[in-house]
Amino acid sequence: MRLHGEVSFDEDEEEVVMVPAAALSSSPLNGGAVPVTRLVVGYALTKKKVKSFLQPKLLLLARKKGINLVAIDDTRPLAEQGPFDVILHKITSKEWQQVLEDYHEEHPEVTVLDPPNAINHLNNRQSMLAEVSDLNLSSFYGEVCTPRQLVIMRDPSSIPTAVAMAGLTLPLVAKPLVVDGTSKSHELSLAYDEASLSMLDPPLVLQEFVNHGGILFKVYIIGETIQVVRRFSLPDVNTYDLLNNVGVYRFPRVSCAAASADHADLDPHISELPPRPLLEKLGKELRGRLGLRLFNIDMIRELGTKDRYYIIDINYFPGFGKMPGYEHIFTDFLLNLAQSKYKKCLSGG
Repeated sequence: MRLHGEVSFDEDEEEVVMVPAAALSSSPLNGGAVPVTRLVVGYALTKKKVKSFLQPKLLLLARKKGINLVAIDDTRPLAEQGPFDVILHKITSKEWQQVLEDYHEEHPEVTVLDPPNAINHLNNRQSMLAEVSDLNLSSFYGEVCTPRQLVIMRDPSSIPTAVAMAGLTLPLVAKPLVVDGTSKSHELSLAYDEASLSMLDPPLVLQEFVNHGGILFKVYIIGETIQVVRRFSLPDVNTYDLLNNVGVYRFPRVSCAAASADHADLDPHISELPPRPLLEKLGKELRGRLGLRLFNIDMIRELGTKDRYYIIDINYFPGFGKMPGYEHIFTDFLLNLAQSKYKKCLSGG
């Protein structure tokens, strides 16, 4: 597994022309010449995602490396477009998901990033962390946990009783249950006292707040490559805060790129990145369990510990455009996909 920093790019390098896996079925593989063409990547993204992800530097680098990025028109039948070697998508409608599943059944040679049924696992915070809870991932590099949480579907007045029965400790972080790609689905609230819990708006997930020095680690995963960035997060809560704060405090999206803490003067015990071997093991396990290759993990280190980490969110196809050097990492990832499939076809797999 490679961490960011091992990928280099020469602005003067020659254009690389790929042999797409979709063309292999018509290629003379037994000693004949293989037709040379570009890797065709169709993308079905929201306007917001197109603007943030398909930045000029990425488009230029893709062209130099022989990657042709083609917009998919979701108002037209997918079978009439293409052909594609890869389909990159982040549209959450059930109609689109069915279109994509039907297309992939007819064209299994096309790589879909990622399967809709696997993505759906991350669209609900009730199921999002289930795979992490089952990992029991601990080693001499550290321990990975999830905060205790409770799902509330309806009736705000029942929340205090439900919290008491579950034995959760205040304060509690409240997050929308459904993650649908909107900014609202990433907003959160902090409830300090029992009486304020009935002010929350279900359906939601309540998570026990873990003091973490106000720093969150965003662990980006693109295939087998990992990059970690620091973001400012919610400040720690002490006894004084609990005694003197009441009500619900609402926050916009906390860990956005504007909240970068990578160059801030921080206590090294708080800002030290999680160990690479631990991240490699975590990334490998989650890629396999989730069936995804494009996601990020929001991770915190419990204050006062060196090696106890909590995963508090997992996001599919996050804001890679905010990740330093994402253009090189992502285009290399696409090329590796094509090369792996080509080698598999050559070997008769």
